[in-house]
Amino acid sequence: MDIGLFSLALGLLLLLIPLFFLWQLRTGLVRATLVAAARMIVQLFLISIYLRYLFEWDNPWLNTLWVVIMAVIATHTVGQRTHLRWRVVAVPAFVSFVVSAMLVGAFFLCVVLQLDQPFTARYFIPVMGILMGNMLGVNVLTLSTFYSGVQRERATYYYLLGNGASRFEAWLPFMREAVIKSFTPCIANMAVMGIVALPGTMIGQILGGSAPDVAVKYQMMIVVITMSASMLSLILALWLSTREAFDGYGRLMKIER
Repeated sequence: MDIGLFSLALGLLLLLIPLFFLWQLRTGLVRATLVAAARMIVQLFLISIYLRYLFEWDNPWLNTLWVVIMAVIATHTVGQRTHLRWRVVAVPAFVSFVVSAMLVGAFFLCVVLQLDQPFTARYFIPVMGILMGNMLGVNVLTLSTFYSGVQRERATYYYLLGNGASRFEAWLPFMREAVIKSFTPCIANMAVMGIVALPGTMIGQILGGSAPDVAVKYQMMIVVITMSASMLSLILALWLSTREAFDGYGRLMKIER
């Protein structure tokens, strides 16, 4: 069932509720919320037009190029949000996004769905998009937590190195903290899914006409592949970034812009 433009406009009026309280509480977030909503509307309409043509052309090379573009944008976002030097995050983040999305996405499309043409735009691009979106937030939180932890506890880190710990052993407490902080919300959301929360993907499929049992199975797989890709991505990003952030003796170099 489609949503008409007039009905969509009526639905957007619900934004007046958060806007009213943001204004009433003098949070200073009214303008930011309006700008964010406007950007969301424009960007989603533009992407719907672009995807319509992308689905019609359905060229595997063009689809792959779009995934690379998504990875570039995600990498740029990681650099902006973590405030780390580009040499520390650029290549590690990009490689982690592309490798993780391709490996996990290919497994889902080829092994689970058993598609004859896994690079078909209708399947390939949405799956890559949802993987990229989930990996982005996890990578930002993981990299920020890890490097801020090493900087904050620099003395502890050098103490561990000075007492015979390998670089990995000295990094381990900070890596553990970063992974726990970034993955705890994912685990909490997974634990209450279906009881406290009905996920958007499943609701969208049901509203689009899919049977509830079909929507549930897809939702389960979406959760599994996003968590798997996110974990693989953050491990790759951490491992590759440490090669740029630390010198040959394990000393932390200047990493912030």
